[in-house]
Amino acid sequence: MSKVLIIGAGGVGNVVARKCASVPEVFSDIMLASRTLSKCEQIARAIGGDRVKTAKVDADNVNELVELINRFKPEIVINVALPYQDLTIMEACLQTKTHYLDTANYEPRDVAKFEYSWQWAYHDRFKEAGLLAILGCGFDPGVTGIFTAYAAKHYFDEIHYLDIVDCNAGDHGKAFATNFNPEINIREITQNGRYWENGKWIETKPLEIHKPIKYPEIGERESYLLYHEELESLVKNFPSLKRARFWMTFGSQYINFLNVLQEVGMTSIKPVNFKGVDIVPLEFLKAVLPEPSSLGEEYKGQTSIGCQIKGIKDGKERTYYVWNNCDHAKSYKEVKAQAISYTTGVPAMIGAMLALTGKWSGKGVFNVEEFNPDPFMEKLPEYGLPWNEEIDKPLPVEK
Repeated sequence: MSKVLIIGAGGVGNVVARKCASVPEVFSDIMLASRTLSKCEQIARAIGGDRVKTAKVDADNVNELVELINRFKPEIVINVALPYQDLTIMEACLQTKTHYLDTANYEPRDVAKFEYSWQWAYHDRFKEAGLLAILGCGFDPGVTGIFTAYAAKHYFDEIHYLDIVDCNAGDHGKAFATNFNPEINIREITQNGRYWENGKWIETKPLEIHKPIKYPEIGERESYLLYHEELESLVKNFPSLKRARFWMTFGSQYINFLNVLQEVGMTSIKPVNFKGVDIVPLEFLKAVLPEPSSLGEEYKGQTSIGCQIKGIKDGKERTYYVWNNCDHAKSYKEVKAQAISYTTGVPAMIGAMLALTGKWSGKGVFNVEEFNPDPFMEKLPEYGLPWNEEIDKPLPVEK
């Protein structure tokens, strides 16, 4: 049995806390910490049974983090705070000799740049300290990397083509809202697209490339080529890849709203002076948009996220499609969260469980696809994310 500290009390933090609380044989003591203590307390009360302790902490402040970790003494920290705070939390884990896990890679506040280099640079320090740091253990990144590793292990001698396809076919009833932190979400999709082909990155204009892709139980949805962080680690860890792309669906209404917000400058991350005060337009927009954790109750429909892979097995071409569909209403009924939070929070709990039970081990900083995928794939259905696979059938992304 082990202690776990969860940092971040948004929609994902709620799911992680509830899922950890359901496995007392692994997570004997749980603490949920955030800058906003009331959010932690609300989640702890909903879980009940005094299973979750709470604390207030500023995740930008290394000294505060160190003090909290030393006081609670967890075996692992699950970081579901903002990506801006990854490095301070990693630093605090190093100073306190604590294992680390997150769901999204670091990015600086003042540059919308998604890159693992800052965190990979911590590898030697974690290795020398005898500590394990697991990066990107949500769904995408996270399960998509494990899906790829599972395919490479069981179905291919070489994987050549990878398409990660992410569809949210749900309806939350709002005119415009984002499914996770609005600031991070909008920064992500308004940047140039990028994909890997023939040993180099090819850049595209934001949302320039798109086409309809058919998703299981959902049907065709217009899907847009984006750059997503797991592509960086996957092309590094699977060097046989000739092409790797990431696709995500957006409705026409969402795109129209986003275009207007961009045109009037509301998605900018450059400060503007308003009545003598510098404000960042995107941060202000975040403040007026619906809180993602508030969307769950009225959310209907499904998400469908998976990997479509082509490669070689025994000298013959092979195709493989592995995916999960998650229902928004069912997720809310179980954990009071919509499916986007659910599909991120469940894998974070499973990754921490595998680290604490020794199924995943190592000294240093690792992406999820570097571990044995089998125990993770076994746990996914058990904790609410069943997966499906099709072998040697036409891939929907290629139609």
